[in-house]
Amino acid sequence: MNAILKQYQAPVWNEPVIMEMGYPGRRGVLFAPAEPEIRQQVGDVSALIPSKLRRQDRPALPEMTEPEVLYHYLRLSQQTLGMMGISLFGTCTMKYNPQINEQMAWRPEITELHPLQHEDTMQGALEIVHEMDLMLRELSGMDQFVFQAGGGSEAAYTNCAVTRAYHASKGELEQRDEIIVTIQSHPCNPATAAAAGFKVVTLMLDENGYPSLDALKAAVSNRTAALMVTNPDDMGVYNPEMKEWVRIVHEAGGLAFYDAANFNATMSKLRPREIGFDACMFMLHKTFGAPKSGVGGPATGAYGCSAELVPFLPSPLVVRDEGRYRLDADRPQSVGKIREFLGNVQVVLKAYAWTRAMGADGIAQASDISVLANNYMEKGLLAIRGVTRSHPEATTPRMEMTRYSFQTLKEETGVDTHDVQNRMSDFGMDPLWQSHEPWLVPEPFTPEAGETYGKEALDQWIAVIRRISEEAYSNPELVKTSPHNQAVHRLKPGATDDPESRAMTWRAFQKKRLRQARSGTDQMRAVVD
Repeated sequence: MNAILKQYQAPVWNEPVIMEMGYPGRRGVLFAPAEPEIRQQVGDVSALIPSKLRRQDRPALPEMTEPEVLYHYLRLSQQTLGMMGISLFGTCTMKYNPQINEQMAWRPEITELHPLQHEDTMQGALEIVHEMDLMLRELSGMDQFVFQAGGGSEAAYTNCAVTRAYHASKGELEQRDEIIVTIQSHPCNPATAAAAGFKVVTLMLDENGYPSLDALKAAVSNRTAALMVTNPDDMGVYNPEMKEWVRIVHEAGGLAFYDAANFNATMSKLRPREIGFDACMFMLHKTFGAPKSGVGGPATGAYGCSAELVPFLPSPLVVRDEGRYRLDADRPQSVGKIREFLGNVQVVLKAYAWTRAMGADGIAQASDISVLANNYMEKGLLAIRGVTRSHPEATTPRMEMTRYSFQTLKEETGVDTHDVQNRMSDFGMDPLWQSHEPWLVPEPFTPEAGETYGKEALDQWIAVIRRISEEAYSNPELVKTSPHNQAVHRLKPGATDDPESRAMTWRAFQKKRLRQARSGTDQMRAVVD
């Protein structure tokens, strides 16, 4: 672990926003006037626009040439792309997204598909969706997958909708109005359960890092509609009693849903259906090599279930009949649509390419590397002063990630996890991921190496944390006032939440700036220290 820290200094440009740039008359593209015969046939184009829809003034847009626009955004990118370093984003399985998959997703066979065109004209795309369904069935043991859901939260909501329909079909929906989650389930599980009209019962953690069987037994009743659980959870803790959990829920008449967002460590090692789960979801935009939503998405939450729940799935389903693929929308018990059409097909394509390229052996190896990398990092991080691990008394190894804490560092130096985040950016390192709310562990951070990064990159990440710890104990103000090497310092606390100092559109910004100018204040620019 003798990593040498790289020198980093972000470029700084005094760059205005695009709406403040440009010169009258500049254009990126000049359109030739329409030919006389076209003008004669079409007539006055402005007359085609209803009078009530015509603009009274020119739109307030910057007038610029194409090079001016290009240079502007290149300068902005130079101030941010330096941060694209090692990203160990915990609970989300961030990994490298192969460029060849991105190129395939941009092919016209995908980008020019129309969702309403006849299924005979998109057999290739439907085949990819169907084949991805079959591969996920193999990995999960489930009987059918659907890809409508535009992310993990939508897949969790799909499960709640299917749960509703299932119990309604048995005449038990009015009685079964509770869904059980744990405090370390992904927040989308209790949130979507509540949004679907269920009451949420939350189990707290025992000393071994997961809720006890006694706590589950106390929560389960004839009102239980489902259990929604993440395993391993967001701390990397795997609950070895999960088969018994599922048995208890089933015995009470409820369903069991496996949130497999943290599937990277267990893929090829276990199948949710074999544990007894009735349904599960996978994040194609995480585990299966497509870009994570929010930083290059879009997303897809693949939702799979047992044959008993298939009738209630969102429609249409892609099915194969006599060598052809078709959309099956004749599903009288379906919950309908979770979102429009088939969902994000380009994400399914990327995940399909990743899965085919990895193969069964590659997926198994990636799982092994993910667990090995996490436990390697744990040895290095726990040797750093001020760093501790959640549930230190629990001796079981963590899976693909571990929840750590800077609580000791803060108590002894005053430097908290946000300060460490800011200081990391001074080394050209992506700031660490803390944890989902609520913070059960004080001053948390949760790195997840996955299989993407080599030993040298992990050593580099650990070395940055070690350096910041040393600085915190020797010169805490250096860390607390960071970043120092970035184009912009830190935002003032609360500034982005103040409706008087931010605006979602240029027009709103102009109105607020004018109003503040009249009142003698200028808050619109005062958002950075």
